[in-house]
Amino acid sequence: MRHIISILIENESGALSRVAGLFSARGYNIESLTVAPTHDPSLSRMTLVTRGSDEIIEQITKQLNKLVEVVKLLDLSEGEHLEREMMMIKLRAERGQREEIKRLVDIFRGKIIDVTESSYIVEMTGQADKLDAFINAVDEDLVVEVVRTGPSGIARGDKGLGL
Repeated sequence: MRHIISILIENESGALSRVAGLFSARGYNIESLTVAPTHDPSLSRMTLVTRGSDEIIEQITKQLNKLVEVVKLLDLSEGEHLEREMMMIKLRAERGQREEIKRLVDIFRGKIIDVTESSYIVEMTGQADKLDAFINAVDEDLVVEVVRTGPSGIARGDKGLGL
């Protein structure tokens, strides 16, 4: 099963390396990893996506909690949560294709953030299946490059990582 683990971690050098090392030492895969500072500059929020049985995820969370740098940890998959992913996609946009691409971007509620004579760069945020659907809707010959962040998530309601 897919799990999104949200970790509040001390913002110091080597912290990310220790988390990644914990996974690699045990042969677990990290599907996606995003890290950014929080409103408190001494802390960062790490969102990690992995797959495994309940027993494996329990083992991972116990090991993560043992790391000195980990302040708090929450498996978002255990409760109601929201998740979003951001994508930038560069598309070939020759004269005859421009209007069709614009129409498709509007349908998917994306934004064209860069325009050249021969290309568009589109920014889109949403659940992974929405981003996948956009990629599938575009003629694959038009796709030059795709950059995705991986999911970020937040628990619904009162539950959260705040201190």
